[in-house]
Amino acid sequence: MHAADAQRQETLQALSSQQGFDAIIIGGGATGVGIALDAALRGYKVALVERGDFAQGTSSRSSKLLHGGVRYLEQGDFSLVYEALHERGNLLANAPHIAQPLSFVLPAFKLWHMPFYGIGLKAYDALAGKAGIGASHWIGPKSVQNMLPTVRLQGLLGGVSYWDAQFDDARLAITIARTAQHHGAVLANYCEVRSVLGDAGATAGVEVVDRESGRVFKIRSRCVINAAGVWVDQLRRTASHQGEQRVVTPSQGVHLSFDRSLLPGTSALFWPRTRDGRVLFAIPWLGKTIVGTTDSARTDVPHEPSPLPGEVDYLLRECADFFDVPPKKSDILSTWVGLRPLVNTGLEGSAQDTKSISREHTVLTSADGFVTVTGGKWTTYRSMAQDVLDQCIDAGLLPLGCPCVTATTPLLGADCIGTPSLGNAFGMHSYGSEADRVNELPGAGRLLAPDLTEAMVRFAVRHEFSRTVEDVLARRNRLLFLDAKAAQQSMSAVADVIESETTAPIRREAFHNLAARYMEPGL
Repeated sequence: MHAADAQRQETLQALSSQQGFDAIIIGGGATGVGIALDAALRGYKVALVERGDFAQGTSSRSSKLLHGGVRYLEQGDFSLVYEALHERGNLLANAPHIAQPLSFVLPAFKLWHMPFYGIGLKAYDALAGKAGIGASHWIGPKSVQNMLPTVRLQGLLGGVSYWDAQFDDARLAITIARTAQHHGAVLANYCEVRSVLGDAGATAGVEVVDRESGRVFKIRSRCVINAAGVWVDQLRRTASHQGEQRVVTPSQGVHLSFDRSLLPGTSALFWPRTRDGRVLFAIPWLGKTIVGTTDSARTDVPHEPSPLPGEVDYLLRECADFFDVPPKKSDILSTWVGLRPLVNTGLEGSAQDTKSISREHTVLTSADGFVTVTGGKWTTYRSMAQDVLDQCIDAGLLPLGCPCVTATTPLLGADCIGTPSLGNAFGMHSYGSEADRVNELPGAGRLLAPDLTEAMVRFAVRHEFSRTVEDVLARRNRLLFLDAKAAQQSMSAVADVIESETTAPIRREAFHNLAARYMEPGL
């Protein structure tokens, strides 16, 4: 048996045979893996199951920014901004190989832009306090052009520069999951919850099916935490909470990937007010330029969402306001869509509504031991996890454990020095101090795709829970999100390596079709 298959069987055996866990977490996105790490560090016996791959949903489809939310200042949500800015500092310290500071420029084309947004960004600096990365500044047209070489010059009056941070969202999720495993948590992907178990009116665990083998087994626990993102309401119905109000108002965000020539340099562009009052970013990321995002209401929650009619055209039209040579649809290298689990506020659900809904999270505890958490944003994943466990303790669902220490706990690979900017290239930097472990594997000198070696694929299968081509090319390496055609072309070489490491179904045709969907708006 392959080592990766043996490890998975050991994990499934541990899930099904242990006498009982303190908590079972459903959902392997940012919130779920964050709770697993916090729980393990507090000394709890914790399990996590994810029906797909870790971060396969919303958590791999973000704007790649760790930020306080400049636009939330305008909404008066100062507490959320304060919390997020300080959590941004925690992440930069605990995962320097995955998250780094990034300079932003807000170009001004109207006289009121500079004083209005400049004062707002000074407030942003003040809220960051000691967790600040760098001060904001008013800058002239020449400085704007130097930082954003392709910015529209006609009508440019100057701008404001400020600092935030960017990261690789999927790799951060995988690294948190691996760190949780390192501290004793038991985690499994491709394990779907079929039902929530009860015993005398109390939650007693979950029934799970291993989606690879079809094997069904039960996992016992005193508490079940529903961290399924936009799908939490479906799980609440499974747990017989069907009479309760829905928790989530889904919102959709679309992102486009372009060649780096669209925005050369090391600074990102922040556009604070589009025609319909949203914000837009153009960001250097992993050798490409990412443009996004939209904020459109949805009533459904598909596992692989696509742009709604007009969304791609909307982004391209907005680009014409700040790029000297606006990109065309044929320039798009990849398009991806993420669904945001916004907390339901009883609004009607139009696009106007979703952009005004707070990004704060909510935790619902039930006396029977079933807990739901949703909302929030990537930047505050750690504090969300802490809040969930604290509320479980307060509700008597978990015994008092050790204090929360995740604010100062480095993630695997963090003890590295001199990691390059995410804006430049992928390479080996996201492995941090584990880079030598990767390069010791067979194929370290053989490239299968841009910035992806055979050894990196082997490491993904052996140590990073990868089971499919999509796992590798979408989330361990980000090629599907950067250049879908290149990802499709490298599929066979990657699949061959995976097949040498595991007997898991590789699903080549499924990935070919998936990559075609990411390519479609650019054809």
